[in-house]
Amino acid sequence: MSLSRRELIKKEIFDIAEYVPGKSIEEIASAYGIDPASIIKLGSNENPLGPSPKAVRALVEAAPGANIYPSADARELREALSKYTGFPVSNIVASGPGMDGLLDGLCRIIIEKGDEVIVPTPTFAYYELPARACGGKPVFVRRNLDFSIDPEKILEALSSRTKIIFLCSPNNPSGNLLPEADLRRIVENTRSLVFIDEAYVEFADRNLAGLVKEYDNLVIGRTFSKVFGLAGLRLGYGIMPEWLVTEYSRAATPFSVSLPALKAGIAALSDAEHLSKSINLAREGREYLKKNIPFTVYLSQANFVLVDVAPLKAKKITESLLKKGIIVRSCDSFREAGDSLIRVTVGTPEQNKKVVRAFEISKIEA
Repeated sequence: MSLSRRELIKKEIFDIAEYVPGKSIEEIASAYGIDPASIIKLGSNENPLGPSPKAVRALVEAAPGANIYPSADARELREALSKYTGFPVSNIVASGPGMDGLLDGLCRIIIEKGDEVIVPTPTFAYYELPARACGGKPVFVRRNLDFSIDPEKILEALSSRTKIIFLCSPNNPSGNLLPEADLRRIVENTRSLVFIDEAYVEFADRNLAGLVKEYDNLVIGRTFSKVFGLAGLRLGYGIMPEWLVTEYSRAATPFSVSLPALKAGIAALSDAEHLSKSINLAREGREYLKKNIPFTVYLSQANFVLVDVAPLKAKKITESLLKKGIIVRSCDSFREAGDSLIRVTVGTPEQNKKVVRAFEISKIEA
């Protein structure tokens, strides 16, 4: 007699809420009978310019070697990242799939059954998944009305079982930065690991990575999915104290970064022109959306803006935009985000104009 699923699967897995991704072009085309070519996808914070041409060439050139394993620790990519970040290779780990792989790896080596992680909400939903899968318990701390965090509330939430504090800067979905003083206040008053998610940091005015040199319990997570336009390759990396690199590498999945991803990542890092173009497009576009979307739009340091359509409901406005072939992200699936927030990825100037017009029409129709 075979075991039932409840007997076979560890019970922590049943506590995990399903991750809700942004809608795909295929889903919307099928649901509303829209030509896929006419749909604008601005729900997943992807780079509308696509990847660097150098990265594309590197992918093509890497294809014939697909039968060969890449280096186990992605040494070549880490060396390129060292030049890009200014940190020694000994402070860098590469991760796949994406930064999510880094989160999985850290939870694997740190979280034991009954341990706690602190998550300020609303924020990126994935943080609690690997923690729960390892038997950990998320402790949620509500952000302020402007989506900033209160360091004192974070510190009050600490317990003897707190192992990781997850912070996102710029925060997803609000786009605001974590002030350095707030981070210092937290990291200096906890023995826990403090993880800073800087997935969108290239679009911001500043970053917090330099503090890794000062604190031995601070980790910076980053990704190639956003500014580098390589979301489909699922490539990320971490900047962390040397002692943690050693322990992380001990338990990390070998060959987690595929050869094509490794080669494309190195090429993307070398294309300063494409990087600059991508950053400028996002910065100019978010200002345009802030000024022209006919609802409350929060200031953002990322490649997206957060729109509050209150007193209307996000689902209704999002549905209206979907029918017009424009994919944006209703934030009602983000814990404690409420029901009136919509996240809009910055697109090309032409796409941004269409988005503004669609919001205008949707407001009138509502």
